[in-house]
This record gives sequence, structure tokens and C-alpha cells, in this order.
Amino acid sequence: MSKRVLTVVAGLSLTAGLLGSAGAQAGTAGQVTAATAAPKPPKGARAVVRVSPNPTTRRGQEVTITGHCGGGEGLKAVLAGLDRKHPVLRNVRIVEDDPKGFVAKATLASTIGNGVGPVFVDCGGEAGVTLLVTHV
Repeated sequence: MSKRVLTVVAGLSLTAGLLGSAGAQAGTAGQVTAATAAPKPPKGARAVVRVSPNPTTRRGQEVTITGHCGGGEGLKAVLAGLDRKHPVLRNVRIVEDDPKGFVAKATLASTIGNGVGPVFVDCGGEAGVTLLVTHV
């Protein structure tokens, strides 16, 4: 046999061996990866929050904030943006403060521009954050 044929056969054998070995370990590796891919958030940061519609498209638009408190007492407050003098959301109203499923309503500030900003929830012991995108 020529050197070229031997090299190809050796390469194919090595590839087949690696694929067989990877297939045998896939179940274990897949389980470890899935378990470590989404670790449980630390205590104090387990509330989940969503804003709808997101992205928002006009100033003064009403948005709905929903989620759950992840072990917290219930929805206590909703804050948006990082500047208290110029809040992103105005007229925030907590409609349902149930820790297993809260609902709040708010209106987008009339001075808001295009961008991305945080929306925080305080659930009495647990907090959560999401991003609100504005295209106005």
C-alpha cells in the first residue's frame, strides 16, 4: 500500500474511534452541560420579570409588567431606568401583587428616546430585572 492510502486509513480509523468515544460519553456530557448551563440564581435575585410589548414603539404607550417573585413575599415596587429624576416608566400601578404571578401596568415616559434600559422589580426579599427596548 502507498503512504497516502495508509495515511487516509489511519486518519479514518482515528476519526471513527473519536466519534465512537464521543457518542458513548454524549449522555453524560449532555447532562452535565444542561445542569451547568442554567444555574439557579443566588438568593435575593430570583424574581422573574417580563415587559410587554417589548420593544415599545411610541411615547406614552402602556406596558404590562408580569412575572413571579421566586420565593419573595409579593410585588412591592417596579423601577425603570437608572436616573430617578427622569424615570422611563410613569404612573406605575400594581394590579396584582401575588408572588406566584404578579401584574403591573405603567406608561412609557413622554421624553423617552430610542434605547435599552433596565426594569427592576422588588418582591420583598427577591429582586428581578429585564431590559426594555424603545424604538420611538
